[in-house]
Amino acid sequence: MKKIGSTMAIVGIIAIVMNFLDRVPAILIWIYSWGETTAWVIKIALVVIGAVLFFVGKKETSKEQQN
Repeated sequence: MKKIGSTMAIVGIIAIVMNFLDRVPAILIWIYSWGETTAWVIKIALVVIGAVLFFVGKKETSKEQQN
């Protein structure tokens, strides 16, 4: 989960930064078909959910190492 979470968060952050540069990652072009507000919600959700998955995966890894 740690790897998936970090990938999601990085993609979300890149999408947000590239939006300010008037560029859109090809993998996320579809989110703009529903409008700008929905695209922002999806990008922010990518970052938040990715961060949650990263930290949950990090806790699971530390628990496995202790056992």
